[in-house]
Amino acid sequence: MKLSQFKFDLPSELIASHPLMARDECRLMVVNRRTGEVSHHIFKDLLNFFDDGDVMVFNNTRVFPALLYGNKEKTGARIEVFLLRELNADNKLWDVLVEPARKIRIGNKLYFGDDESMVAEVIDNTTSRGRTLRFLYDGPHDEFKAALYALGTTPLPGYIHRESEPSDAEDYQCIFAEHEGAVVAPAAGLHFSRELLTRLEIKGVKKAFVTVHSGLGAFREIDVEDLTKHRMDSEQMVADQTLVDTVNNAKDLGRQVCAVGTSVLRAIATADSMGGHMKTYNGWTNKFIFPPYDFDVCSSMITNFHMPYSTMLMMTAAFAGYELLMEAYDKAVAEGYRFGCYGDAMLIL
Repeated sequence: MKLSQFKFDLPSELIASHPLMARDECRLMVVNRRTGEVSHHIFKDLLNFFDDGDVMVFNNTRVFPALLYGNKEKTGARIEVFLLRELNADNKLWDVLVEPARKIRIGNKLYFGDDESMVAEVIDNTTSRGRTLRFLYDGPHDEFKAALYALGTTPLPGYIHRESEPSDAEDYQCIFAEHEGAVVAPAAGLHFSRELLTRLEIKGVKKAFVTVHSGLGAFREIDVEDLTKHRMDSEQMVADQTLVDTVNNAKDLGRQVCAVGTSVLRAIATADSMGGHMKTYNGWTNKFIFPPYDFDVCSSMITNFHMPYSTMLMMTAAFAGYELLMEAYDKAVAEGYRFGCYGDAMLIL
């Protein structure tokens, strides 16, 4: 398919800048792939679409406060530093993005905090905006990590045109988040409240977890019209035996397996095995999914409403069917659904 096929007109006022007060009270559009029917609900109505023995798979990654602001030595210029991942704990090496990149060269020192007590040295260039930083901190690693994160803020997506607020530290985190490593929240999971999870459990719906440390690759601009030429950034993922056993057992019993979010859908597709089953997987995935694509394991998915041209939109279209999804998006815009990570949700059956 072509990049231009994923353009649609999205009024800026439909991009949610803040979440609703109650996680599970956003709107829910339900799209039936078999009948083409589209219906409108509230997210906690999700309970009505799942039964005893069905499985929901969540991404239990935890977002860390990856966005820092520092000052360059001598000039004092304000520099934005986006922490991507820790490369070496002993040497306190981090892979980061910097802005404005043109001002940051190898050998430069950056100072963080009101007292400038946290110092980092640029030791390598990785991409046009990418750098490797070595933090100059005397002390144990846990103490360093705590001090570094205390300086950081929640890394909201760029389409939310505001700086992060203290409330985002909780709002932009799933309540079941456990394993630290993501800079992008698995947005579909943000809608689940503890009450809704409990009600699903009482009904007999099983929870299972995959870990995908979502990075900025999903938001990287696609610069080719032919989607077969686009290359996704790799993300670390773990699909353990407990997840595999839960999903494969549900498949054997003919029960529903629901991917909660595009990160989960991609991870399950990466760990796809023979006969519509999963296998364990511990490594990296750069799988790029766009229509047409056959999903063997998942029978349903929950997702948010995504931006034009985004890889998440393409993956959702692969699952729902391109024409049906784009028709649903036209309805979402007409009905005033909220888009983005803090917006409304869609259930595709």
